[in-house]
Amino acid sequence: MASNPANETVAGAQDSVAAPVGRALSHVDSAGSARMVDVSEKPETVRSALASGQIRMRPETCKLIRDNTLQKGDVLATARLAGIMAAKRTADLIPLCHPLPLSAVQVRVSVLESLPGVQVEAEVRTTARTGVEMEALTAVTVALLTVYDMAKAVDRDMIITDVILREKRGGINGDFVREA
Repeated sequence: MASNPANETVAGAQDSVAAPVGRALSHVDSAGSARMVDVSEKPETVRSALASGQIRMRPETCKLIRDNTLQKGDVLATARLAGIMAAKRTADLIPLCHPLPLSAVQVRVSVLESLPGVQVEAEVRTTARTGVEMEALTAVTVALLTVYDMAKAVDRDMIITDVILREKRGGINGDFVREA
């Protein structure tokens, strides 16, 4: 019995997310070279993405951040601004991303003593021909790196973890919402 590649799946990373095997990668041409996707024929639509991530740390470090007593200054405010700035510069950092006119970027940075650590959420919106998933993920990642940079003098054991796309809305492929 012949198998149909369009119906086969490949197990993803730790979440065992299934993805279609037969689908072509959009950023690779027929010769296997990386390329920027031509989106000129796609309609402009409202698009949004929500991403999140965490940085785990020692409870003492978490308390210093919560109490705003680190020597480098306000970690939460600085990380929030770094995330916003990063979203706006994503096309400069990721080689095949299209530069997009962002309508809104919201970055929320909060201390989670139960972790212990800091959680970052980024929500990005645009009206464009391509989505803002990379902008949301970049905002989260740079905000978390900023927390690391500002607290590394007191805790080099911090771990950045669980940077994920939680949802994306709009576009030809429709909405995506990660199951909890």
